[in-house]
Amino acid sequence: MSEKQHESQSVDGGIGDEKETGDESDHNLSRHHIDAGTGDDTGAQPSDDGSGVDSANGDKTDDGGKADAQKTVKTGASDASDERQNKQPKAVIEDSILPPESITKAPKVSHQARTREERIALKAERKAAMKLAAQRKKASSRGPLGRLWIRIQSSPDKVSLGMAIVALGVVYGDIGTSPLYMSQTFLSGQGGIGNADRPAVLGMLSLVFWSITLITTIKYVFIALRIDNKGEGGIFALYSLVRRHAKWLVIPAMLGGAAFLADSVLTPAVSISSAVEGLKTLPLLEPVFNDNENLTLMITVVVILILFSVQSRGTERIGKVFGTVVMIWFAFLAVVGVANLGNDWTVFEALNPMYGLRFLFSSGNVAGLAIMGTVFLSTTGAEALYSDMGHVGRGNIYITWPFIKIALVLNYFGQGAWMLNNQNNPDLKNVQNLNPFFQMMNPNVRYVAVALSVTAGVIASQALITGAFTMVSEATGLNWMPHLQVRYPARTRGQLYIPVVNMVLCAATLIVLGIFRDSEHIAAAYGLALTITMITTTVLLAVYIWFKGRKFWAVVFTVVFLAIQMLFFMASMAKFLHGGWFTMLLTLAILFIMYTWNEGTKVERSQRRHMAPKECLPALDMLHNDFRVPYYADNLVYLTSDTEMCRLDTDIFFSIFADHPKRARAWWAVSVQTTDDPFTRDYSVENFGTNYLFRVRMRLGFKVDQNVATYLHQIMHELIDSGEMPQQTSVYPKVDEDPQIGTIKYILIHKALMPESKITTGRALALQVKYAIRHVAGSPVKWFGLAPYNPIVEVQPLFVTTRRVPRLQRVTLRRTKRQQAMLQEAKKDKKDKKDSKEAKDNKE
Repeated sequence: MSEKQHESQSVDGGIGDEKETGDESDHNLSRHHIDAGTGDDTGAQPSDDGSGVDSANGDKTDDGGKADAQKTVKTGASDASDERQNKQPKAVIEDSILPPESITKAPKVSHQARTREERIALKAERKAAMKLAAQRKKASSRGPLGRLWIRIQSSPDKVSLGMAIVALGVVYGDIGTSPLYMSQTFLSGQGGIGNADRPAVLGMLSLVFWSITLITTIKYVFIALRIDNKGEGGIFALYSLVRRHAKWLVIPAMLGGAAFLADSVLTPAVSISSAVEGLKTLPLLEPVFNDNENLTLMITVVVILILFSVQSRGTERIGKVFGTVVMIWFAFLAVVGVANLGNDWTVFEALNPMYGLRFLFSSGNVAGLAIMGTVFLSTTGAEALYSDMGHVGRGNIYITWPFIKIALVLNYFGQGAWMLNNQNNPDLKNVQNLNPFFQMMNPNVRYVAVALSVTAGVIASQALITGAFTMVSEATGLNWMPHLQVRYPARTRGQLYIPVVNMVLCAATLIVLGIFRDSEHIAAAYGLALTITMITTTVLLAVYIWFKGRKFWAVVFTVVFLAIQMLFFMASMAKFLHGGWFTMLLTLAILFIMYTWNEGTKVERSQRRHMAPKECLPALDMLHNDFRVPYYADNLVYLTSDTEMCRLDTDIFFSIFADHPKRARAWWAVSVQTTDDPFTRDYSVENFGTNYLFRVRMRLGFKVDQNVATYLHQIMHELIDSGEMPQQTSVYPKVDEDPQIGTIKYILIHKALMPESKITTGRALALQVKYAIRHVAGSPVKWFGLAPYNPIVEVQPLFVTTRRVPRLQRVTLRRTKRQQAMLQEAKKDKKDKKDSKEAKDNKE
């Protein structure tokens, strides 16, 4: 299949009123809704089974709905108009001035239902399905183990070699770079390797081992990964499952998501810069770096630019490349660790948690509580592991995590053994920023370590970048962020790419590098925000477990994990003045965007209204048959997020009648749904018993180009062929080069707050901020391919609750003596003219 990037867009057309999702816990956050025209911030969700329900056949409207529409009687003028339209001579087209050859090369609808790329992809999918069926049949004949394998492969926990490699490259990059700097930070806090005695080293190793075990393995791998929202993970997906239980849960969800996104900015900066700075330790390159102080920074910038530029290729392609490297990296970590363990295997005494507890509260702990901030660095990739579940699948994380944990433990304990063996080494006492990771290796091996660490730093950034894409997508589904253009480079819905987010992350990362310049200063700000995310995730997980009926385990879970993570948070607060303020500032900025967007949406939602057919059809029928009003266009098309087929937005209705009435041969309200199937293409139509008002619902797969104009031409032709719509012809040239269809005018409606609105200052500010963000976020005109057709963007007033305007008081006009004299003279002249005219009339 070609690598052409198909796009699925979510459009924010301006009103911002979302479809109310209520308290449905199974809300699919990965779906990207369409918001245009009437301005909903989210469209309706596709059905789980991928089938569309035509409201004309099943749905019922309020107050009679379609039944009333079908009872509407066409007037004689309407019939006469239809007859005139149906009897238009063909000579009009034959004698037209249309150019003989195509000029604009406007896109047309193919007679084939699939593109070549789609046919190849579906053929490969069927082939893979047949292969899997054969494997299952073969496995079923192998007894209980074979049947167990079949059950696993038929469940959400299914695994595959290819996606397991992708999981290595996407999920574990962040946690895999922790050995680069965790022990270095420990020695710095202890005041050097001379203070790293046996109780201190074993205590640190014990804290690291049990932190990884409790936080990463138990909390995230064993518990969090079992709680998904239709395959998607992360704090927003978790919130969607529990939000019906309490309104206050929105606070930890927003706070945690904002903190995660803030830390996503620092991760690429700290991971890549720390790895690149490892080049300074190589004897051959040391003189070069000494002569060029900014060389490290320039290399880091180049690497970051390359990393963000390849994101559009998709998670799967990136993951397969990175996955192989990560496999080598973790194998290298394990081998180097085992090589140093050969000197002292007694360090495994640290598996006893008492060593960690004794060291934490002992006088030998020079760093004090701050040691927990150092230990926390070993778990920094855990939240990304949960967020990236939708990209790689839960089963592939399960099958790869044991290998990852064993490699990490072996490397950490190998560094511990090296520290114990070199505590009294005089050659190391004066070494600044001593890093056990590199020092424990042979100088020749160190070249390989530096090369691998640079690559691992890039991969660590990838884990947070893909997690950020997922988080923003889920925030959009919750109406906490603007709807952005989303691309799906692969056939899996969970693998997505958001160009705007990619650009913002890249710019923010470069700004971080410009402010802090090296990894030492960036590390001072790193991790603080992520502790907030972990705490909020714990709260939401506890609520989920509680309402699942396991109240005892919910209490145990809350006490254990909140106690541990509060220690991490308090220890990380020591970083605040040394750079932690930056991540907190980013967190507050992202939180402000989420809050204002959500509040603005609530205000708009309170104003949104719809009209039943019996309420709108009489006026539309009168305008349609009023020949005194010239046609505004043959077809007037509004884009709307409302997928309910048997009603009309009041915004569309008043747009038609505002100012000069927009008379047309046909009015259209078009909505677009994005389905979970990649190649869905179908539509439904409701005509309300008329031949001039049409509600159209298109259902397009997430990999299908959403070219509304092209598909709408197909729908119009089919309605004309079926007799549901009168024939239309176009004499003059048009951009769409379709003489069988009349002129088409597209309209998108935005909303603006009126000065008379009775609204608090805070809510008014939320609306203003939302409209400003929406303006920057992107244009639905581009996403729907409407730019060549000069669409109109209308602004309609948003009356929330209007207040009465005080009445004006008329005051007597005060004139000067000169003004009074001039007025008297004017009156006299007027009277003289009147008398002269009357005298002349009497004489005649």
